[in-house]
Amino acid sequence: MFDFYPEKTYGRNEVMARPSPVPAVNGVYFWWFKDIPPGVPTDGCITREGFTLLYVGISPDKKGKPNSRATLKTRIRTHYSGNAEGSTLRRTLGILLAKESGFPLRRVGSGTRTTFTHLGEQWLDRWMELNARVHWVADDEPWLLEKQLIVGITLPLNIKGNNHVFRPELSAMRRKAMDEAKLLVIADETGFSRRFKIAAV
Repeated sequence: MFDFYPEKTYGRNEVMARPSPVPAVNGVYFWWFKDIPPGVPTDGCITREGFTLLYVGISPDKKGKPNSRATLKTRIRTHYSGNAEGSTLRRTLGILLAKESGFPLRRVGSGTRTTFTHLGEQWLDRWMELNARVHWVADDEPWLLEKQLIVGITLPLNIKGNNHVFRPELSAMRRKAMDEAKLLVIADETGFSRRFKIAAV
């Protein structure tokens, strides 16, 4: 079905270059990691030259959905340089790495969005630059291939449709991080709380 040992994987700097090597088409993308976030089990995972395949994603999610105009290029670049509000992968990585980074999930701006704040997202950018690589396969209906991949290979960071033993724990960690974010004072995008900013004026 698929060669899990691609000739090349791409780092953050390559993906974010202009022009980007990532095509603006439908497809499946595969994320490989050098340093494994704490607690993530890797038994049965596919490895390649010191990197471990932990997650697959697709773009678009499904034909006709609101984000169905997304492409491999837009989604992969979002994962590499966006924030936790727009990237499930970044949210998961940031939560797993929160003790190392010192940046927990926070409500920001108006309080309707949750990210790791600007500084935390920059920290995650650097971590991904050092530890994450990606490759992709073009496919007109990637949601069909995604189902086969999640059932057929070991992917501890995928949640939807995944029966991996780590899924319940990861889901619980994500819920806990969201619950804790609701208890924190809303921060601006830089990470300073509104309360601090008002007091400092």
